[in-house]
Amino acid sequence: MGRIAEINRETKETQIFIKLDIDGKGEAKLEYPVGFMSHMLNTFARHGLFNIEVCAKGDLEVDQHHLVEDTGIVLGQCFAKALGEKRGIKRNGSCLFPMDECLARAAVDISGRAFLFFDGQLSGSPLVSVLGSGKEHKFQTDVVEDFWQGFSGAAGCNLHLEVLRGRSDHHKIEALFKAASRALRAACGIDDRVKNIIPSTKGTLPGFDMPGVLV
Repeated sequence: MGRIAEINRETKETQIFIKLDIDGKGEAKLEYPVGFMSHMLNTFARHGLFNIEVCAKGDLEVDQHHLVEDTGIVLGQCFAKALGEKRGIKRNGSCLFPMDECLARAAVDISGRAFLFFDGQLSGSPLVSVLGSGKEHKFQTDVVEDFWQGFSGAAGCNLHLEVLRGRSDHHKIEALFKAASRALRAACGIDDRVKNIIPSTKGTLPGFDMPGVLV
């Protein structure tokens, strides 16, 4: 059946459907109303070789926080569900990703323990784009950390993300997404030497239907 999961999450603030194929080819089908995040989700899929489908809408008249954070939650839930018992996975992955003047680092452990360390070195100023109508669109860069907080909590993983140096906030965020996706790609990979073994001294790792903390 493959490592595939889909989740539909509806609240009074957001409606989000995501389908994930961990063993994909990096294809993304996106219906997402925040342009910069759509670009990041496409980048995430391409560099992780994950196939993802996303259809989302939310209360953007309030701000972008609810939609972006909830997207991270649902994507994290999809990873937890698709990985199941986590038999045979490498569990840990890391990536040092350069993007022009920027250098980003990501490290992940799919342990069942949810923890995020985030140091994006972001300026706090919004990224501004101009739509075809000439209307300006602003992306709230502070919601990037909210996305990854939601993701790590729902996926049940330790995730460390940091920008070591850089100037452009666009480059910093994009390098972080690329580094994170490649680190996750490595962690989700199957180790042929132990493909039927759960990578834990406890013999089990908490997952989508089994909350808890084990090492």
